[in-house]
Amino acid sequence: QVQLVESGGGLVQPGGSLRLSCAASGRTFSIYAMGWFRQGPGKEREFVAAISWSDRNISYANSVKGRFTISRDNAKNTVYLQMNSLKPEDTAVYYCASADDDGQYDYWGQGTQVTVSS
Repeated sequence: QVQLVESGGGLVQPGGSLRLSCAASGRTFSIYAMGWFRQGPGKEREFVAAISWSDRNISYANSVKGRFTISRDNAKNTVYLQMNSLKPEDTAVYYCASADDDGQYDYWGQGTQVTVSS
């Protein structure tokens, strides 16, 4: 059974930073791509960032490019999302997900709340 557990969310002022973590278990973490998604109030879930198993392929949503950085530590079975210059519109529940061999996200964490407000 694959488990993904996010942490690091919270309340932060506009312009601030947070680092989210996602700890994985139950799968050989190092060989699967990982992604971060978010769902804001009244919105559909949207893609934020993804990283391939080898770190060679990284992608970001246009709305977070230059502000967010995704990374992974395969030795710790953990993927991170460093979020800088946060804006109120970044407020959302953030989810990490693990992709299968076909690149489809088949396992999801429970989410962690990020609120950007003064």
